[in-house]
Amino acid sequence: MDLALLRTFVTVHRAGSFTRAAALLGLSQPAVTSQIRTLERQLGRPLFLRRARGVTPTTIGDELAHRAAPHLDALVEITEAELDEESGVRTLHLAGPPEFTSLRALPALTPLIAQGLALRSSFSADTDETLDGLAAGHHDLAIVTARPRGGLLAAVPLCDEEHVLVAAPRWAGRLGPGTLRHNGPVVLEQLPVVEVHESLPLVSRYWASVFDSRPAAAGAVITPDLRAVLECAVAGAGLAVLPRYLCEDALERGELVALLDPPVPPLRTYFLAVRTGTLALPHLARAHEVLLRAAAAW
Repeated sequence: MDLALLRTFVTVHRAGSFTRAAALLGLSQPAVTSQIRTLERQLGRPLFLRRARGVTPTTIGDELAHRAAPHLDALVEITEAELDEESGVRTLHLAGPPEFTSLRALPALTPLIAQGLALRSSFSADTDETLDGLAAGHHDLAIVTARPRGGLLAAVPLCDEEHVLVAAPRWAGRLGPGTLRHNGPVVLEQLPVVEVHESLPLVSRYWASVFDSRPAAAGAVITPDLRAVLECAVAGAGLAVLPRYLCEDALERGELVALLDPPVPPLRTYFLAVRTGTLALPHLARAHEVLLRAAAAW
């Protein structure tokens, strides 16, 4: 059986779409369709059911993918390991939220540069956009805040990010003990808010978790970068909800004050996502392992 046909079949199986598989393989969609039809003729059985959106594998298709994919991934691993040794430099394309990727992921990966890894990064706080880019082959690894669905992408939990409600000391001094816990929404309406979006995503998540309510205020400062939110909060623009890793130094210096210490702090989980099968590539596997090890201390 032609290995090229099997490779195309496994890619379609994982992608769930001839169009997406064609993009990943660098082929035209008619070429992918033709290869799948050729393989189906050789086997004498249909491998996919055509749907309005993509394809669904038949029972035979699922069985073949389950049996063939590990062997194809192993062949890719052998081939890519040889290329690694010959070329010396491989490029890793990493995508993720700007702040976390800049302050956590990229510094953790820099030791791999001495081993011949070149790093390229792109930033987006939109998980759907990042996963679409990963599925389309624009990224090799992606840090996202939701586990992807389907067979094309795979993900493992990377770390949990604790969120802290903070403000400059002058704002904290106006609040009496217990005020936020019992009258959180009311206080929110009275204080300026610094956020990353008009919808107040971080504040809303915090209020839902801690107060079981929704905020009813508008943002005084809206900026799409959490580092800018941090600086504005330190400057006294208003209260903000920030990841602890980002505001820890400002808290220790007394530039910010944690307004509340809930028994169960709100958390957001980051996932490390890849296209299924690509961890057979040695440079991606090394980067994946390095990030998981580093995240244990985050």
